Amino acid sequence: MVTASVPPSAELHLHIEGTLEPELVLALAERNGVELPYRDAAQLRAQYEFTDLQSFLDLYYANMAVLRTVEDFADMTRAYLARAAAGGVRHAEIMVDPQAHLVRGVDLETCIGGIAGVLETSEEEFGVSTLLVAAFLRDRPADEALGVLEDLLAMDAPIVGIGLDSAEVGYPPSLFVALYERARAAGLRRIAHAGEEGPPSYVWEALDLLGAERIDHGIRSLEDPALVDRLVTERTPLTVCPLSNVRLRAVDTLGDHPLPEMLRRGLNVSVHSDDPAYFGGYLDDAVGAVTRTFDLSVADRARLAANSVRSAFLPPARRDALLEEIEEWAAG
Repeated sequence: MVTASVPPSAELHLHIEGTLEPELVLALAERNGVELPYRDAAQLRAQYEFTDLQSFLDLYYANMAVLRTVEDFADMTRAYLARAAAGGVRHAEIMVDPQAHLVRGVDLETCIGGIAGVLETSEEEFGVSTLLVAAFLRDRPADEALGVLEDLLAMDAPIVGIGLDSAEVGYPPSLFVALYERARAAGLRRIAHAGEEGPPSYVWEALDLLGAERIDHGIRSLEDPALVDRLVTERTPLTVCPLSNVRLRAVDTLGDHPLPEMLRRGLNVSVHSDDPAYFGGYLDDAVGAVTRTFDLSVADRARLAANSVRSAFLPPARRDALLEEIEEWAAG
């Protein structure tokens, strides 16, 4: 439910494929003649009980089979933006997984074009400014990722940066140094998933070897005091997804989540939804849940929102305008 208790915010950790609600999955399957092993949305939604990251990924990739055309990707993107805008999102940096579509025979022009075509008018249509990030699958070959990046650059894809996602354990950031060096040379921004299921050493590698400017998740950073000190000193953004962490069993319950300790330690942390169709809520749902669980004050929520905006890849004028909106919200 959308309430005034949720401040205007930037959504920085969002996988567009993870916004596919069961109803849209079934509608696209019917449109494209894709046969699914589910009779209805209720039966599909019943599959959304996960034991770990991999169990989620299996369903996540299976549902992508319904995405076939430019129109499909556009419909998915519009549905997310409408819901995000209703929940207080004023800026969104949206990740797309090109490799997950290429391996299904869907070309870059289709997936990137369908999403980017909607993002071009997102601020006018939904009141949400947007940027697109190409995220690479760490459990696929690094050479493949580099080739896809070259193809994206050759087609002048409208991406602001690159990310690294999918199965974390066993796939350290060090495997992708060449990919990130190429992205840096091309002037792209760089983010990376690290320290969700993987150890704090993955966060160190993402910072030192990949030059990551923002860490997605990073909750296990608290296990390493020296890493915490560095993250605090450098104000490195950590985009935390509490509902996702609980659903994927990275933490047992929301009450066990390290968000309050991260705030207490002075980390540059903000709250996001990750894959909201699968994890029980969009950004406003996540903020509402942590507010109730940890009794967050208006100042706490404003701090989280301001952290999100300052951590975004925004031009100064847009950043300052959004920070002013947050101040006005906090003032009541």
